[in-house]
Amino acid sequence: MLVAAAVCPCPPLLVPEVAAGAAPELDAARAACADALGVLAASRPDLLVVVGPAGPDGLGTHPQGAVGSFSGFGVDLKVRLGQAADDGAQERELPPSLAVAAWLLARTDRSGAPVRGLGVGEQLAGERCAQAGRELAAEAERVALLVMGDGNACRTLKAPGYLDGRAVDFDAAAALALGAADTTALLALDEQAAYELKVAGRAPWQVLAGAAQGAGLGGTLLYEDAPYGVGYFVAAWS
Repeated sequence: MLVAAAVCPCPPLLVPEVAAGAAPELDAARAACADALGVLAASRPDLLVVVGPAGPDGLGTHPQGAVGSFSGFGVDLKVRLGQAADDGAQERELPPSLAVAAWLLARTDRSGAPVRGLGVGEQLAGERCAQAGRELAAEAERVALLVMGDGNACRTLKAPGYLDGRAVDFDAAAALALGAADTTALLALDEQAAYELKVAGRAPWQVLAGAAQGAGLGGTLLYEDAPYGVGYFVAAWS
């Protein structure tokens, strides 16, 4: 059963070594992520699953001990998902979103729970995402999720997806749903609009919605901003 969740953005710029001189611009986001992960530790989970966008479609699992790297962003920095590696854990490198999650966990996780990762295709159908979430919630008596994902990338003229008139309203609806732990609203997010607006978080958020159905969790929105024309949200559910 899902007992807690943290929602965090997943830009590699969240890692100060990657952001370099621009690192202070996301200090508030990092602090909010630490607060959200504190909620996970306080929930005393039996299993912690990190969920994040990875590729266009499908689902991919990553065992405890899997390794991620930020070398593709010009930084010689490696991270590990959890502490002890399972057999074959290093055979499949973590996608960037889960590498950012591993970096966050290394700084803040004190739950001591087993951890593994789930990469979710950004175009995976909402119902399949929800089904995956329900399956995750049934894996242990006390399950916690760290859900990585950004809002849309079309908030300003200099945003990666340029400016789109739908952008602000889409992110406002997503932020409201994440802050209220509103699973119905998350599952109702428009898949086509999310694709067109380059919303990396839609599929992971819908995995969370599936996992949280019937759990009776409440939510708090801890951070909301779009410093680079991309929507970033941090929320805690418990």
